[in-house]
Amino acid sequence: MGKPLLLKAQIREHTGSKAAQRVRQLGRIPAVVYGHKKEPIAISLDGHNLVEGLHSGRRLVSVQIGKKQETMIFKELQYDYLGKDIIHVDLMRVEASETVRVTVPIELKGTAKGAQEGGIVEEHTDRLEIECRVTDIPEAIVVSVKDIEVGDTLHASDIELPDGVRLVSSPSTLLLTCGLVAAAKSTEEIEEEVPAAPEVIGEVKEAEEGSSEEKAEKRKT
Repeated sequence: MGKPLLLKAQIREHTGSKAAQRVRQLGRIPAVVYGHKKEPIAISLDGHNLVEGLHSGRRLVSVQIGKKQETMIFKELQYDYLGKDIIHVDLMRVEASETVRVTVPIELKGTAKGAQEGGIVEEHTDRLEIECRVTDIPEAIVVSVKDIEVGDTLHASDIELPDGVRLVSSPSTLLLTCGLVAAAKSTEEIEEEVPAAPEVIGEVKEAEEGSSEEKAEKRKT
């Protein structure tokens, strides 16, 4: 996995939504450190360094709090309502030999055979939960889709995981499907499929016989 990314943290003296907002205005990301039966610590991290580390695929990080450095992993990232900017991070203390459960993204590779035949590949989930040693956490689970044909489905149980990695998500988790796009129906076709309104006997009888007022008017004439 390479050398852990070093992030220098600052302890947050104040917590809460308003305090967190002030931290973000300074270009930093609020975070919480927990794990190893120690008290959680509220910290903040430089937003630029954090995002750069994540974009490089780093999952294992070394966080410096004061003069002490601890090895940690990103346990959870919280994004804004647009799903664009990170607004909070949960970090968990780990040891290099420790086995952990983490969620990693799925990366699709190749062009599906079905797509060349007019099919559409639809991804139903973009991540899986796995278990492995801290040093073996993959940046992503790479899935080749080149052999996927129209009508095929791919589940978590179909994925070949790297050595030392165990699937925690349900094996039946649907990852993707490949199907044809249904042709748009014409107005005439839609009207033909709509069942005719049922005939109401009472209304027909009344229409045929006429109302009592109409009958009286006929007798007068």
